Amino acid sequence: MSTYQAPLRDMQFVLDELLDLEQYRNLPGFSDASPDVVAAILQESARLASEVLAPLNAVGDQHGCELEDDKVRTAPGFREAFRTYTEGGWSGLTALPEYGGQGLPHVLGIVVREITSSANMAFSMFAGLSHGAANAIVNGGTEEQKALFLPPMIAGRWTGTMNLTEPHCGTDLGLLRSRAQPQADGSYSISGSKIFISAGEHDLAENIVHLVLARLPDAPAGVKGISLFIVPKFLVKADGSLGARNGVRCGSLEEKMGIHGNPTCVMNYDGATGYLLGEPHQGLRVMFVMMNSARLAVGVQGLSLASAAYQNAARYAGERMQGRAPGGAQAPDQPADPIIAHPDVRRMLLTQRAFIEGGRALAYWAGVQVDLVHKHPDAEVREAANDLLGLLTPMIKAYCTDKGVESTSLAMQCFGGHGYIREWGMEQYLRDARITPLYEGTNGVQAMDLVTRKLRLNDGRALRRFIALVEDFCSTGSSEFATPLSQALEHLRQATEYLLADASPAETGAAAVDYLHLTALVAFALQWAKMATLAQQRLQQNSAEADFYQAKLHTARFFYQQQLPETTVHLQRILAGSESLLAFAAEQF
Repeated sequence: MSTYQAPLRDMQFVLDELLDLEQYRNLPGFSDASPDVVAAILQESARLASEVLAPLNAVGDQHGCELEDDKVRTAPGFREAFRTYTEGGWSGLTALPEYGGQGLPHVLGIVVREITSSANMAFSMFAGLSHGAANAIVNGGTEEQKALFLPPMIAGRWTGTMNLTEPHCGTDLGLLRSRAQPQADGSYSISGSKIFISAGEHDLAENIVHLVLARLPDAPAGVKGISLFIVPKFLVKADGSLGARNGVRCGSLEEKMGIHGNPTCVMNYDGATGYLLGEPHQGLRVMFVMMNSARLAVGVQGLSLASAAYQNAARYAGERMQGRAPGGAQAPDQPADPIIAHPDVRRMLLTQRAFIEGGRALAYWAGVQVDLVHKHPDAEVREAANDLLGLLTPMIKAYCTDKGVESTSLAMQCFGGHGYIREWGMEQYLRDARITPLYEGTNGVQAMDLVTRKLRLNDGRALRRFIALVEDFCSTGSSEFATPLSQALEHLRQATEYLLADASPAETGAAAVDYLHLTALVAFALQWAKMATLAQQRLQQNSAEADFYQAKLHTARFFYQQQLPETTVHLQRILAGSESLLAFAAEQF
């Protein structure tokens, strides 16, 4: 059976040393997040993860959820764990204090989400979706709606969902058919079916607040005619108490590859009472608040599963005795050496480690940008942070989930045939990870968003800001990292110039995924260069934690020597255009 222990030392290295959260103490929420408070929160989150959530990971996978009489029962132990989670205040960690939250920095919420997702991804999804739904209500709701729905959602007594996908349309929401009929009392009658609704029905909370996309009778065609509605499972009275069951039911549960501990529901709305959230026909504007938050969260899920799988693979590689190391026995008193002595096993482990630690730095940096967007008093700082966040979001969602699947597969490979056996828990990590490149917008969609919208938005301002940050390091950093980083940045420039100047729509589409991966590699390289520089400084200061910093420096060098050169391949693919992709007639496939 797999186990998980939160890598607190590395998390605190990123927060305290790389990002230096202390510099933001003047911002709301950060004044309460002193290093000792953050350390205590992370330690308690780690305890919850290892003692409560991780032991239920295999239980949720093997038992799954059950539907009976339109009610869903979660796996044994999930209800008690959810009660422990909410009573500990975790559901309101970063939420607004005026509605019962603790108001701590968003970046701290990302750290805790990594911990809980690593321990039990299926469980963590219940709270994660609620957080996103609450954010949408914060951004689009009336004062009455906020007062009525937010306190119980933030307290964890109610949970939330988002209902976008329908059987005939996924990404193309312009095809959406669900209908909303105005009622005399100002509410709306919602009818239609939604699929792939995570946590759409369960037994963990008193109520479930569904956010549902639907069309009003006078709605224009396409995405400009979509409105967003609050549709609670149980109607809510003016005093906040629960009333009658609403006209929404779970019709069935999807049988799926992974995340068995979280129910993926078909939700049927049959004249359900709903309340308009935001302006008519502007539902996507409000929903995208939730979707962008969810996309960052999904990127963190890819990182989280990779982290948990890596821990188990590294431990196994140190214990499993098999063969002799090249160049001579490492354990001459034993009949074989531990497999960690074999170069290819080390390659697999370091590939995982370089992604996990680099992805952690990138994700936490994005979390700081969220805080700056919402809390910094300077409009120029908010603008710069928003630009970077828009650029980082598709990168983190797509690259971190692509690499998360690759990393969990490599971790399983380290176990050999034992990794394919359920007993060791590795195959669950791979199955659970495989959803992450698919939901909240497939990774191909993220890549197209980057090259067709984010790249050109505000005349390319976001990319220029990002390039300037890389250039700043290259002008002052050590040549060991600045020189190869400059070369990778030049590859990004060439790819960008091609897309903006010469590429046809077909060529842009053909280049999209490679461009996203190229950009992400440069972003990872910037984080690794900064971390390596810090490690070198600490080693020169004769730090008592020399082993930690030496390992950080070794991993940075591995990334730069073994992974960053992939930018050359991505550039070649981009410049190759679309001819070979489009040469096939559809019937030839």
